[in-house]
Parts: sequence; structure tokens; C-alpha cells
Amino acid sequence: MKIEGGVTPNALLGLLSLGPMSGYDIKALIDRSIGYFWSESYGQIYPSLKRLAAAGLVEKKTSRQKGRPDKHVYSLTAAGQAQLQEWLKVPVTEEVNRNELLLKLFFGERVAPSVNREHVRACLETHERAVKTYDAIAKGLRKDSANDPQLPYWLMTVNFGRIRSAALVKWAKETLKELERIEKTQKK
Repeated sequence: MKIEGGVTPNALLGLLSLGPMSGYDIKALIDRSIGYFWSESYGQIYPSLKRLAAAGLVEKKTSRQKGRPDKHVYSLTAAGQAQLQEWLKVPVTEEVNRNELLLKLFFGERVAPSVNREHVRACLETHERAVKTYDAIAKGLRKDSANDPQLPYWLMTVNFGRIRSAALVKWAKETLKELERIEKTQKK
């Protein structure tokens, strides 16, 4: 079954396969787990949950809260589990990566090399921090989720981010050297 909303509904089914959650809980889980490679906003989550419930793929239970809005907790139905399994088997569609840094570097000759260097240096610093973050995430997962059967898969996604960031660190260092070389030749 194809669900409107692109990949978002299927991502939500995957998250709900981990256990029942409210929209708020889903967003919090995204931010601390898949948010490093997949993001969803509340504006995507709630309409998708509504469509999933209408399609019978999730069930919504509402509980009253004193002095607060009602809490809606969603759980995966058998049909939702089947939909998730079918979606997981569909080949991945690669998306074109939009990268403002690369776009600016493409036109980099139009500004001083120092401007390009600052952009690349910021990228370098961001990804040096990211490598450390991914290492810390992996360490925490190994400690807190050692017996979870999902652990190897979670570590695969973390490792992707770490390797990607490490590659970007290498690229940034090489690019900074090239920008320095360009600047030296321009001064001659």
C-alpha cells in the first residue's frame, strides 16, 4: 500500500514499531536517534499520524490529563507492521544532496580565497565535532542497549555518520591546502 506523504509515514511506522508513542514522544525520539540522518517536523508528524490512523495502520488512544491537553498515544496495528515490512523491502531512492557550501565553492572564484577558507574551516570544525559526537553515541548505545537486537543496526547508522564526517574532515583539510595554494598564486 502506498501512503501519501512520501517516506514520512513509513518512518513513523518504523518508530512506532519500537513501542507506542505520542507525536511529541516521536519527535523527541527522532531528535535523539535518527535525527542525525533523517528529520521530521511536528508539521509532518501529526498529519502523517492522522493519515496512518485513517488507513488503519496505527491505533490512537486518547487519555485525559488534568490541566493539560489530551494525550494521544499511537501504536502500530498488524496492518501497520505489514506495511512497514513491505516498505523496508522496497529499493531505496537516492536523493540529490543539496549542499550550500559546495554551491558557494563552485562559484568561489568570485570572492577572496579567505571567504572560501572561512566556509571550509567552519565545515571542518562542524565535522570534527560530529566525529566525536558519533563516537559518544556509539559508546552510549553499546552501554545502554547492549542486549537490544536492534543494536547492530543502530550502530551501522551511527557508523555511517561517523565515516561520512571523517571523510568530510579529510576533504576540508585538503581543500584548505588548495585554497591556500590559490591565494599564494594570486598574490604573486
